[in-house]
Amino acid sequence: MAERGALSTLWTGHCYVSFGDIYARRVYSAEMTSELSNLPTAEQIRRAPKVLLHDHLDGGLRPATVVELASEIGYTGLPETDPDRLGTWFREAADSGSLERYLETFTHTCAVMQTREGLFRVAAECAEDLAADGVVYAEVRYAPEQHLEGGLDLEEVVQIVNEGFREGERRARERGHRIRVGALLTAMRHAARALEIAELANRHRDLGVVGFDIAGAEAGFPPTRHLDAFEYLKRENNHFTIHAGEAFGLPSIWQALQWCGADRLGHGVRIIDDIEVADDGTVTLGRLASYVRDKRIPLELCPTSNLQTGAASSYAEHPIGLLRRLQFRCTVNTDNRLMSDTSMTREFEHLVKTFRYTLDDLQWFTVNGMKSAFLPFDERLAMINDVIKPGYAELRSEWLFRQSVATTAPSSGSDAE
Repeated sequence: MAERGALSTLWTGHCYVSFGDIYARRVYSAEMTSELSNLPTAEQIRRAPKVLLHDHLDGGLRPATVVELASEIGYTGLPETDPDRLGTWFREAADSGSLERYLETFTHTCAVMQTREGLFRVAAECAEDLAADGVVYAEVRYAPEQHLEGGLDLEEVVQIVNEGFREGERRARERGHRIRVGALLTAMRHAARALEIAELANRHRDLGVVGFDIAGAEAGFPPTRHLDAFEYLKRENNHFTIHAGEAFGLPSIWQALQWCGADRLGHGVRIIDDIEVADDGTVTLGRLASYVRDKRIPLELCPTSNLQTGAASSYAEHPIGLLRRLQFRCTVNTDNRLMSDTSMTREFEHLVKTFRYTLDDLQWFTVNGMKSAFLPFDERLAMINDVIKPGYAELRSEWLFRQSVATTAPSSGSDAE
């Protein structure tokens, strides 16, 4: 862009046109297209195929399911027993600006996920709910070590959750929805079972588990504490993501990438700390931000969750707007649907309203997600070409048809036949 003044005109065959004019016309055309389309509606967003890479199983329960399971197992610790009031409590308790307080809400969801019946039901309903929201591929993560209080062992937990996902996929198909769910096994970063969970993930990698993750409070628990797990996974050519750059800053991201070798960054929103925007709009990337963008390292961004934990102050101020403009590998995710009272449709709705994103933008985020999934390349490519792109093309064709009708329909009182 520094050379723009030296190459400021172009011969079109009829006249000289400045590059500034071309750019302005393109911007004007894009703005007019956006205005004509009135942006995607909530219904269009719901129907659009979506990809979800960062969603916690124990953060996505239906409030009614929490109440019913608590009654069945005799758990009396719920703050509310009315499903509507309980859903409100979860959202308000999580909306505190503190990641540590946010994590406290999981005490109640994990409490009702300690039996075979509870785990199976939660997993099946998760797949059903995501499919109903238009999600065609999801990677749902959970920590097996947090579901052993009812007598289950690690192997049983993984088997039950996988069976629940398959049942949920089946129920979704019966309702005319299609979804594929892969599991990510999470180790808690404050515990000492990371290698054990990594080995568990590797044993089930062809049975529904697609990768590994570590989660929990970042401050005081760096990912480097679990290097043995990451080294093991790299030797086994397995995939893993790391929660980094959410509550903690650039050192967490740097360690996750350069010490541990993460394939993706869980959140990664604090990469914005390595990007400087001058008063004149000039953007300068630091070495780490440049590395993340150049290497196309996926960012599992979760806008609503980031507002709750204080990683961003508003949707308008969320770094996703700048990161998308700078062409980082951004993906959009829900994190915890219960605590954030959200869905992929709602996340996209917020972004459309805030940044005036079009269907093209939503497709860009969705293709990014599928490119970054822990699936074989040919399966990712097939999902992009056979499901995602055709789905968005159909939505765009509906818009074109409506515009055609609107522009060709005779006005009232005309003589048109």
